[in-house]
Amino acid sequence: MIGRRVLQKRVWNNGRRWLFPSSPLSPVPASEATECCKRQFSTRVLAAFSSPSSNPLDLKFPYMENKCKFFSSNAVAGLPMNGIVDVPLAQTGEGIAECELLKWFVHEGDEVDEFQPLCEVQSDKATIEITSRYKGRVAQVLHDPGSIVKVGETLLKMAVEESRVEESRVPTVILGNLENEKHFDTKLNKDCTSGVLSTPAVRNLAKEHGININDVQGSGKDGRVLKEDVLKYAAQKSIIKDPSFTATADLGELLHGEKSSSHMSAEVSGHHEDTVVPLRGFQRTMVKTMSMAAKVPHFHYVEEIDCDALAELKGSFQTNNAEPGIKFTFLPILIKSLSMALSKYPMVNSCFNEESVEVILRGSHNIGIAMATPNGLVVPNIKNVQSLSILEITKELSRLQQLALDNKLSPDDISGGTITLSNIGAIGGKFGAPIVNLPEVAIIAMGRIQKLPRVADDGDIYSASIMTVNIGADHRVLDGATVARFCNEWKRFIEKPELLMLHMK
Repeated sequence: MIGRRVLQKRVWNNGRRWLFPSSPLSPVPASEATECCKRQFSTRVLAAFSSPSSNPLDLKFPYMENKCKFFSSNAVAGLPMNGIVDVPLAQTGEGIAECELLKWFVHEGDEVDEFQPLCEVQSDKATIEITSRYKGRVAQVLHDPGSIVKVGETLLKMAVEESRVEESRVPTVILGNLENEKHFDTKLNKDCTSGVLSTPAVRNLAKEHGININDVQGSGKDGRVLKEDVLKYAAQKSIIKDPSFTATADLGELLHGEKSSSHMSAEVSGHHEDTVVPLRGFQRTMVKTMSMAAKVPHFHYVEEIDCDALAELKGSFQTNNAEPGIKFTFLPILIKSLSMALSKYPMVNSCFNEESVEVILRGSHNIGIAMATPNGLVVPNIKNVQSLSILEITKELSRLQQLALDNKLSPDDISGGTITLSNIGAIGGKFGAPIVNLPEVAIIAMGRIQKLPRVADDGDIYSASIMTVNIGADHRVLDGATVARFCNEWKRFIEKPELLMLHMK
């Protein structure tokens, strides 16, 4: 009775099935398993109860100890075979359908720990590191740097111990001592990589020359096919004419697609060919956003601002700066004064919903700063400028600039902007004609500050530090009068920065 009650409550009512080595994926008929377990379980339990000894119950069943495991029946069908698991590209953000693979941190044959970075990818919004869920060894890398990978598509295959896979995917209850169970051997073999060991770049090189990589004799460790092996084979088959020069091509160039070997050979012979450069990451994002923005009716408002007082204030900040590593520039003061003007003209700090034909007045002043980086144009934004001091704005601006240079901006850093500043004057030019960064309704391009002659009211000529600003606006939401009044308010704070102290809360 005791044995029957335990079986009913602790095994069959929990929806588990017995799995035997002779049929690992097929549940044993309930009648056979029940009889087997009744005999083994009841014999030991009754013997323990009838024994005068005070020893605890012995639940190590000789038959079940080495041959029975419990698994959730719902997950058995999903277990990977032979310890090979697929590592897919996970969802990196809302609305992200694909990412560019920037670089690999691991190679085929490398040992990998849990949470170790595998690769770096870049979406339309940010650069992200993909980490490993498993501890094991890289069996096969499926994509080259520069490839576009869809969300959910397999990045690489890993060889892991079966017990690791089971623990990570399905709850397991094991009876008895399983220390002697034989685990999966994670040693890589040639079958894991379609017949030979080689990197994706070498396989692509073979594919470019129409070579079956299985026909190439590898000279690397464990028979790995190297780039030199492919080029040597191509020369033997008269596929390429100048193997001595082609073999000197840097593998890094092959990986990143900067120049192909045929293109380099053409340059030596004096021929000049066109180069196709695919747009990736932030550059691809710019194509999409600017194409949409070009359909928006724009108008531009140009104004000159005297920055003499601004230059004096910046110099005073730098002279009295007590914090090491902080360098004051004009930009933090311009950002804070812009926020003060937005408080009076909230329509400029809005976004337009085209579907519902509504304007949303944004409560926060998240001011974006356009930055030119080696990876393209990116616009991170400083959140809640209306609540920050000039010193806090300076620190946050420095943080965003460093992350942009390192290509480490997070999705939060570049989302949620309400208006954009483009400091084109830091590079050169008097002014620009910017296009709005949708769904924002205004963008401001600031030219360089230059000394120019000006005429005073009494007729005297004097030198002034003049900056030209050009405000691009969405004419569906803003009109010329609103933008002109807003610009006058901003100009007033810049030319008389003492007003910032008067109005700041």
